Amino acid sequence: MTTDRTPLTRAELADLLTDAAQSVSGILTAEYPTAAGRSYLHPVLGALSAGPQVVGELNDRLEGFVAAEPRPATSAGLFTLASYASALGWLTESFAELTASVDQICTRVGIPTEPRNPVFAAPDGAERDDEFDFAFSALELAAIRTAAAAAGLAPDDYVEVLSESLLAASRITDACMEISSGLLEDAGYVLDEATDHVWLGDGPESLPTLVRSLLARMEATE
Repeated sequence: MTTDRTPLTRAELADLLTDAAQSVSGILTAEYPTAAGRSYLHPVLGALSAGPQVVGELNDRLEGFVAAEPRPATSAGLFTLASYASALGWLTESFAELTASVDQICTRVGIPTEPRNPVFAAPDGAERDDEFDFAFSALELAAIRTAAAAAGLAPDDYVEVLSESLLAASRITDACMEISSGLLEDAGYVLDEATDHVWLGDGPESLPTLVRSLLARMEATE
């Protein structure tokens, strides 16, 4: 048996989105101790360790929101629900992609790699090394050799997997920043600008920021 409850106020709805935004942005400052033998994963381990917990917390809050207001009927409530659900879906998808990238890196370092053609050239004055064709300083080369030795990798392989790790970290950072800023923008709209008829508009501006962003991403991939 369900009991009708008083719909959440706009301030409470805005707080729901703001808290979610803070949780998402907190992923980017998460730290995770990285062993020297896995230093190439350092750029992604903080987010990878914090992400699942944040996704779980946001999912629990969403369930609590729906339970507290079983069928959101107000415009502000529907707007908040759409924004929150979009954020959760986007974040979940982003962490699935991050996990896949990390799995790929781990697989790569566990099997021999095929010989590759040189792709970088060192300019005059830069130290040249038989293992590299990229312009590294003597100090950088020494650091790479040390880190690669600790990881049990050839230096050029180490540079490659570290680059993949940095790229994955960049992608999850961009996603978290866009999700967090979208939630904050929607929270401000719910609190300060939303009218009772916000969901009755025909234009895209009546949709939450994250919904519009997702629609734009879908159109870009078509």
